[in-house]
Amino acid sequence: MSIWVDHHDEAYDWARKKRCIVNHLTGSIQVYEASAVDTPQPAAPAATPMFVAINDVQLQRLGVPEELYPLVRSIVTEEDFYGVQKKLPRDAFEALEYVHDGFDVDEVVETLYGKSTPGGETTIEAALTNPITQMQFTVVEGEEELKAMMNAPLEKWRVFLHPSQRRLVTKPFTGPARVLGGAGTGKTVVAMHRARYLSQHCTGNDRILFTTFTANLAQDIKDNLRKICTTEEMRRIEVIHLDAWVTRFLKQNDYEYRIEYDSEVLAKMCDEAARISGENVDDYPKGFFEEEWRTVVQAQGIRTMAEYAKASRAGRGIRLDRKGRISVWKVFEEYRTLMNVNRIRDSVTAMNECGMILEAQPEFHPYVSIIVDEGQDFGMAAFRLLRTLAGEEHTNDLFIVGDAHQRIYKNKVTLSKCKINIRGRASQLRINYRTTEEIRDWAMCMLKGIVFDDLDGGVDSGKGYRSLSHGEVPKVELYSSADEECTAIIKSIQEQIASGIDPMEICIVARTAKMLDIYKDALDKSGIGRYEIKRDKIDDRHMTGVRLATMHRVKGLEF
Repeated sequence: MSIWVDHHDEAYDWARKKRCIVNHLTGSIQVYEASAVDTPQPAAPAATPMFVAINDVQLQRLGVPEELYPLVRSIVTEEDFYGVQKKLPRDAFEALEYVHDGFDVDEVVETLYGKSTPGGETTIEAALTNPITQMQFTVVEGEEELKAMMNAPLEKWRVFLHPSQRRLVTKPFTGPARVLGGAGTGKTVVAMHRARYLSQHCTGNDRILFTTFTANLAQDIKDNLRKICTTEEMRRIEVIHLDAWVTRFLKQNDYEYRIEYDSEVLAKMCDEAARISGENVDDYPKGFFEEEWRTVVQAQGIRTMAEYAKASRAGRGIRLDRKGRISVWKVFEEYRTLMNVNRIRDSVTAMNECGMILEAQPEFHPYVSIIVDEGQDFGMAAFRLLRTLAGEEHTNDLFIVGDAHQRIYKNKVTLSKCKINIRGRASQLRINYRTTEEIRDWAMCMLKGIVFDDLDGGVDSGKGYRSLSHGEVPKVELYSSADEECTAIIKSIQEQIASGIDPMEICIVARTAKMLDIYKDALDKSGIGRYEIKRDKIDDRHMTGVRLATMHRVKGLEF
């Protein structure tokens, strides 16, 4: 077994300074500084020790070796704490950091080690199979496997899973499961490994559906799945964004309508419906009917005036008495008539009608499991459809990952109202692997004071999310004109390219497509190649050039 590789003298010097043990309680291999054992506990610290409320039994459960208790007891300040990071076993430091962030010891132990720690596993062989050990060590069977691993492309190394992630990947859920997690906590990675794990246990013609909200992200997921899955595993996993699945299914069932995604076209049709209805609509703000149709009528699957009269309109801002609801419903009746006359459907109506067709085919269940990525961007109609597609509740039927803090569409969902019961099967990921703490903190400060949901009617406070890496604080620059801004952007891009960064790894993101036009012109004038990521045009990595995308199109991609 090798735990450190170096030149002869340096390797021996490293070994003299380290201790390697198997923790008898957690069953994991731990490596830490030998000098840390000699750290005395101060007799009278200048201030209250950081972990004064944690007793020895709790320290043991948190994975701290007994001989390091004095070191932990000596920690007083934040500076002290991070100063001893390298002297403690990796898992023990992580556990203590959770406690420092305000988490209960029982919750920390369950997050890192599971509901019960193994105990009694003191052999190296047993410890090497422990998920905590596998955070730092891997077993290589022979020289050929070692060579193959060392020569593998970087993408192959994405197989790493934190123990808390690994448990979610391999856990048999008795019904729908939901996983929340802040940006960069590995939700999509967990979802991909979950798909791979489930595909390994498929039999016969069993298949897995992996769906997400945008075409761009679906393609990115498919590419990454190919890098971690065998050909047979990949054959059992279908990756497709939900709108594309709906379009295909409806076409296969001789659906006579075209699905319209252009919001301006639909808005004009709604305005026309209001005019034709003859109702007095002057008191309603612009966009009211489109929002009411989407967030109330379609979200709740309402089909009749009687249902609309009793429907919840919480959060809509405009009160409607019964007379008002009757008036609004007349507009919706005209809207439906116009859709029929023009042979079109908006996407949510298409989903609802897709669900009705599925309900008429109760024997049609082509997938044993459905995995949903970016669940916060799906609406009620989408989840009702997925519930119908999955069939009656069964083991591993739905696995949903998401984060309301990253919602960029107006959809809001309560899973239980879509007959998706996640009670007892809800989890959270809290460690950010991708984003620096400085970026994470800056982003969360922008959202201060805003309440976010947990996709099921509760609240996700975002408490406890943290990043493992650190870097520069995000830079905000203000300019007096668009020309001045473009000049600064072009200069920055030129400097990055000159430093060796591939232009494809640079992306300009704007709020709207019209704003991107300004940057396109600036790039063209500078001679810098560009490639725009669109709804119907994924990020083709064979095309060179700086990427441009709206916030919606860049969702889930990395640069």
